Amino acid sequence: MNNFEDLIEKEYSNIAGIAIRKDNYLIYEKYFDEYTQDDALHIASVTKSIISILIGMAIDKGYMKNIEQHVLDFFPDYTVKRGEKTIQNITIANLLSMTAPYKYKSEPYTKVYSSDDWVKAALDLLGGKGSIGVFNYSTVGTHILSGVLTTATGQSVLDFATENLFKPLSIKAPTNTTIQNKEDYFAFLKDKYVTGWIVDPKEVNTAGWGLTLTTRDMAKIGQLYLNGGVWNGRQILSSQWIEDSTKVQSRSGKLTYGYLWWILDDCYAALGDGGNVIFINPQKKMVISIASRFMPRAKDRVELIRKHIIPLFE
Repeated sequence: MNNFEDLIEKEYSNIAGIAIRKDNYLIYEKYFDEYTQDDALHIASVTKSIISILIGMAIDKGYMKNIEQHVLDFFPDYTVKRGEKTIQNITIANLLSMTAPYKYKSEPYTKVYSSDDWVKAALDLLGGKGSIGVFNYSTVGTHILSGVLTTATGQSVLDFATENLFKPLSIKAPTNTTIQNKEDYFAFLKDKYVTGWIVDPKEVNTAGWGLTLTTRDMAKIGQLYLNGGVWNGRQILSSQWIEDSTKVQSRSGKLTYGYLWWILDDCYAALGDGGNVIFINPQKKMVISIASRFMPRAKDRVELIRKHIIPLFE
């Protein structure tokens, strides 16, 4: 154990916390660099997997019919530019499985996040000459799903998440946080202590990034999936959604993807920049959550989990 913790401090220096659950119990918890169990961190693209959960809940509750609905069904006031046909055929499933085409070669983060309506800015980029069904990972495009949730439920994403996910799991709901410029954005990424959930100028919470959670919170969400959607004896998410969202729905080479979850052989994970992870191993009934400070090109957490964590705790 000492060797393991030394390894973390020497080779994975941006890790703030690790929590491991096995057979429904928290069996290990350790914090580094003066962080504690109460400190939230920006979980980056792990936010996407939380949005997947919320889409599943919205379907369970009848706010949405199914994921084969067309994206534009939820934006009746959106005007499609003349001659554009592809966007009209894109479904919610395409956004969830990263199989929607876009009109850019590299993601125009600044263009979207400096606009006064991020959902509309993302819709303006949707479609183009690419093919529907081809894997095309997009963070800005994922924001459209927050617009879908807001339209479908009549609530903000945060309110819907608080009522249906955070409160049942005894997770302290974040507050809305805004960014005004690049300096705010980089401060949110790099400051040691951050809280909240980023909202756009229309107060729509981000879907591709921007949520802060504690290491324990992340482990609870993993446990909810491992439990088939049951928490404290209550079914809060359908087991069918969990099954669908964590099986292969799209692929790119050796990479396989579900509905905003990465599929890793017999395991699956929510993966975020800097090394934020919710890793679920159904066979061993293990959940491993790792919260990390922002660091470009952080060392591979899946390798750490497979090589060092699972053998130590299985």
